[in-house]
Amino acid sequence: MNSDILTKFPFVVRVPTPSYVCDTGRLAANLEVLDEVQRRTGAKIILAFKGFAMWSLFPQIRAVLPGASASSLDEARLAAEEFGGEVHVYCPAYREEEFAEMLGYADHLVFNSCNQWERFRDRVAAHSRPVSCGIRVNPEYSEVDVDLYNPCSRYSRLGVTSEHFRPERLAGLDGLHFHALCEQNADALAGTLTAFNEKFGQWARGMKWINFGGGHHITRSDYDRELLCRLIDDTQQRYGVQVYLEPGEAIALNIGVLVARVLDIVENEISIAILDTSAATHMPDVLEMPYRPEIFGAGEPGRYPYTYRLGGLSCLAGDIIGDYSFPRPLEPGQRLVFGDMAHYTMVKNTTFNGVRLPSIATYDPAADHLEVVRRFAYEDYRNRLS
Repeated sequence: MNSDILTKFPFVVRVPTPSYVCDTGRLAANLEVLDEVQRRTGAKIILAFKGFAMWSLFPQIRAVLPGASASSLDEARLAAEEFGGEVHVYCPAYREEEFAEMLGYADHLVFNSCNQWERFRDRVAAHSRPVSCGIRVNPEYSEVDVDLYNPCSRYSRLGVTSEHFRPERLAGLDGLHFHALCEQNADALAGTLTAFNEKFGQWARGMKWINFGGGHHITRSDYDRELLCRLIDDTQQRYGVQVYLEPGEAIALNIGVLVARVLDIVENEISIAILDTSAATHMPDVLEMPYRPEIFGAGEPGRYPYTYRLGGLSCLAGDIIGDYSFPRPLEPGQRLVFGDMAHYTMVKNTTFNGVRLPSIATYDPAADHLEVVRRFAYEDYRNRLS
């Protein structure tokens, strides 16, 4: 094992493989950045479960963030039972048979269409406690390049466009919600707000809150937080509203790694290392985005003398993580550390092919304390089926 990797990740030889390991010190640093934005602007930043929902870390997160954002009944229940604080819910459409239970968990409820709002508004009004409701709007502006992740792409089903916005149907609504970003800086938010102000600003003045949605990479080293704060201040002053942001990735950015192990080396014109992890099951965005994850101590093909294609453990022919080069030959039993593996991994992984999910661990660098908080077994695979 490379001594630099052992210095950077002293837990790497102690954790079972494969495992996601989240660094609580890095999480604290991210939360401090987010809290600075809250303190400067008065905006409220909530955790979007679709990006990160590791509930063993909720006590640390809820000490800073006032609530969570959910997009399904089960996420809403998790928010109410395990996170606490404000529970914000948005679904592209609500199921009639789930709505009463959803109301029991939600503090904010966002509707995707005027039709959905009119269908359920009487049930909201009759609920035993007040629930603040809003409508999602589509500013028809986005700088997201990949349509799979672009909420404002052509023909998007997400949010009401200005053409179909009906101000006469706003009675009873407290807020407007938009979401147009994906892993982006504040300049993309600035462009989005310009479009929002032009198309929906006249109705925002009568609202209590505006939700800027997610996709804000606030904790990234090059993120323009000064611009973000100006945009929040301008919106709150212009419309007299409370601004919410609901990032998921920004909370967990760079706090986690995936530790995996080389099981075998096979040859077929190139050298192929088979790992005990999988792109298809453990890091699905590698195939969906697609993107090439960082491996500490490795480089692009040809940078170092020994190049390998890294393959996953499933039987899917395309379960390929990518091609990487290493300073020394890989050997069975060697451990590899994949970077930035906390967000959109645990929430999206699968048990396809019966491949077991990675264990989940936390690491406290101040105490050099590693704790494996979850291990998965046969029952987790069996109980998904019938």
